[in-house]
Parts: sequence; structure tokens; C-alpha cells
Amino acid sequence: MGRRLPGHGPLVTTSLDGYLAVPVPTSDRPGPWPGVVLVHDAFGPGDDMHEQADWLAAAGYVVLMPDLYRGRSAVRCLKGTFAQLSQRHGPAFDQLEAARTALAADPRCTGRVGVIGYCMGGGFALLLAGRPGWSAAGVNYGQVPDDVADVLSGACPVVASFGGKDTSLPGAAAKVQAAADAAGVTADVHEYPQARHGFLNRLAAASPLVPLMKVAGVGYDHGAAADAKRRILAFFDTHLRATDRD
Repeated sequence: MGRRLPGHGPLVTTSLDGYLAVPVPTSDRPGPWPGVVLVHDAFGPGDDMHEQADWLAAAGYVVLMPDLYRGRSAVRCLKGTFAQLSQRHGPAFDQLEAARTALAADPRCTGRVGVIGYCMGGGFALLLAGRPGWSAAGVNYGQVPDDVADVLSGACPVVASFGGKDTSLPGAAAKVQAAADAAGVTADVHEYPQARHGFLNRLAAASPLVPLMKVAGVGYDHGAAADAKRRILAFFDTHLRATDRD
């Protein structure tokens, strides 16, 4: 794992490549804690994604981010990973399910596990919401399939955030809200009118994809990011906090 805090020991499984962020025990939240599987964006598990895991851990969640690229470059893996997302099966889904299983079995975790994803990862999180084993899903500007109503049939609670100026996902928030309403799924869906795609992400690392992302209208928005994080934590606190294992 990319990160283990002193004294906390390794995750139950050692077969996953990824990044692990564990909360610091406090008097009000000594552990165990709920788990969250974080699905990285198209750039891969870089510094920005590590920071996303860290703020969730600071809020009292054990966070595991599998490396869907298995140490290879985003350029080499992007097409294949998006193909799996489109086909809704493949090694990436196997990795994410293995991460959920590992967190649920880890003694530092309460056994309740949610998923959160960004961009490409948001698409995975939306699909996983409708699959067994997840207690909540955080979808951040992820791809919304045409059959989203079927995807969310029987899904876990969903908190979703989109940007009103995200030209790649026009009307996405309304589609997810309508699908959740039709399926009777508890959902907090919000569109930030002035935000663009990737408004939660600080993309500072050099990457061949950065120029393309800028042309596509990607940009960090402090106000939208702060409010989205507030909503995500409130939602996860409601649906993931538990004293007993399921």
C-alpha cells in the first residue's frame, strides 16, 4: 500500500496495489471506522488523488484507492480502462470489489464500505452503486449512461456533484436525480452552476493529459469543492457510520 500510518499495521490483504489512508484515532472516534474505496480519475493515482483520500481519512474513514493502472502510465491504460467502464466488467471492477472486500474484513473498519470516484472514477462509482455490498456512493462528475435508471434500480444511497459549465456532461445532474427518484433511491444530487469538469481536483502534476484537459474546460473551483466536500461528508456520515459490522 502507498501509505500506512505507524502502529496501524498492513491491510488484511497484500494482493492489491494502491494507496491506503487510515484515520488518526481520537477520543470521539477511536476506531473502527467506516471504509471508503476511492476510484481515481483518468490521470491515475497521483498526488491529487492521494489528497482526496487523505481528507476523507482525516474525517474518520479508512480509505483504500486501488491502482487501476497497476503502476503503468495513464496514456497506456486509459483506453482499456474506459472500455471496461463501458462494458461494465473487467479487471478494474475485480480490483474494486477486492478492495471493498479487503476493507470490510479489516479490523480497523466497521464493515460498512462506500465508494467515491472522480471523473472516470465517478463513472465506476455510479455503476457500483447498483451492485451488492456498497453502503453509499459518491459520484463526482462521472459519466452517466443512458440506462442510468436501470443502473440505480436497487442502488445504495448516492451523493453526486456536477458542474454547470461541464460541457462533457450536459444535463448529467438532472438525469441522475430523475433516475434516483424513479428508482426510489436516497440521493443528494447537486449541480454547481459556475463549476467546470474536475472542480474538486487540483491538477498540478505534469502529465501529457493536462493540455487536453485544459482545452476540454477542466478547472478547480474552491467554493464548489468546499461545498461538495461538506455534502459528501454529511451524506457519508449518515449512511456509513455504524457501531456494528453488517
